[in-house]
Amino acid sequence: MIDNSKNNQTINSRLYINKIWWQIATWFGSGLAPKASGTFGTIAALPFACIVQYNFQSQGLFIVAIIIFFIGWWASNQYMKHYPENHDPKQIVVDEVAGIFLTLSVLPATWHGYVAGFIAFRFFDVLKPWPISLADRKIKGGFGVMFDDILAAMYAILTAYTILQTVISPTIID
Repeated sequence: MIDNSKNNQTINSRLYINKIWWQIATWFGSGLAPKASGTFGTIAALPFACIVQYNFQSQGLFIVAIIIFFIGWWASNQYMKHYPENHDPKQIVVDEVAGIFLTLSVLPATWHGYVAGFIAFRFFDVLKPWPISLADRKIKGGFGVMFDDILAAMYAILTAYTILQTVISPTIID
């Protein structure tokens, strides 16, 4: 039997590409990467994070992370109505956007902070230690898609901040 789900996903993507919920959920198509879509979505979020943080400081990025969480919740629900095959489709990467924005809003706005935040966030988002794994399994819908990445961001913040504070350079954190 031939698996046509990938072909059907591509065909359906063409139908919905002009929908704002699709653009948000896939973070402008970055979630369509054939492998490591979460990493591609996170990378695609970094220029936006830099622009927001440069213009509105870390507090602005924190507020945008909260806004993206709620908009992402809505967009993820819309996406899953049209693609009900999976409880957390890999093409949805707006959750990674909210997670990395939250992570970077707390860390120093330096290249050290961005690298440590990116690595720690992706590590915990992929590994999903408890309670992230529990949330990923038990909480359904758009909220569930978004929430486990917020938990991953919390782990990433604690880990990256500790590494930056104690290992990398105690002088880069005020």
